[in-house]
Amino acid sequence: MIKAIFFDLDDTLLWDQKSVKEAFAATCRIAGQKYDIDPEVLEEAVRREARELYSSYETYAFTQMIGINPFEGLWGNFLDDDDNFRKMKEIVPVYRKEAWTRGLKALGIDDPEFGYELAERFPVERRNNPFVYEETFKVLDRLKGKYQLLLLTNGSPDLQNTKLDITPELVPYFDHIVISGAFGKGKPDPSIFEHALTRMSLHKDEAIMVGDNLMTDILGASRVGMKSVWINRHNKERNEVVPDYEIKHLEELYPILDALNKK
Repeated sequence: MIKAIFFDLDDTLLWDQKSVKEAFAATCRIAGQKYDIDPEVLEEAVRREARELYSSYETYAFTQMIGINPFEGLWGNFLDDDDNFRKMKEIVPVYRKEAWTRGLKALGIDDPEFGYELAERFPVERRNNPFVYEETFKVLDRLKGKYQLLLLTNGSPDLQNTKLDITPELVPYFDHIVISGAFGKGKPDPSIFEHALTRMSLHKDEAIMVGDNLMTDILGASRVGMKSVWINRHNKERNEVVPDYEIKHLEELYPILDALNKK
């Protein structure tokens, strides 16, 4: 009998990839107005430089474990009370400026001041562009009350709570919110799933995990023996991690839950 549903946040309920894309588009348009460059080519260059820089910092292993990607580093403040987050807070202003300055340089523009300006603009644009999938609230409305709902998200508490602050309608649906940076380990580590089950006073057979990431949401659920639903909206290819169910739209959850609760 399924009593609870664990939802991932980014690209499961919130369309984070679209928010980042729109923030890049808006910021790169400003560069296109100042210099004769293609905004999309600049975006590609900045993304490339950001990934490379991000992986060069001493905090990289920590960000991998907690689940914080390079583009979150381009707009998060990391005001969390932890040594690793304190290091990130020191690194990110330099990282942002460097990523944008190097991106410009890759297009033949040497303008660190403008790089700084774009680096400061991107977080503003990201905050101005929160996207939620069209079915998210409809699905949560239908499930709330029938099931306990828990949000299980990787990331910095400061940044994940910022995402929730700019989409405040989401928070009231959840009985509990578990953020990897506050817990100390991220999905797919089994301990964060066990912690979430304990918070709900549930056995692994009484909860199901819904998420878009095979290597975090689905792998972690399988490691603790929880059933999992992979939301695969963009026809991603499967790898060696096998979900119990695969859906393209959150409303496809209803028949899965009905079938599991008839058993």
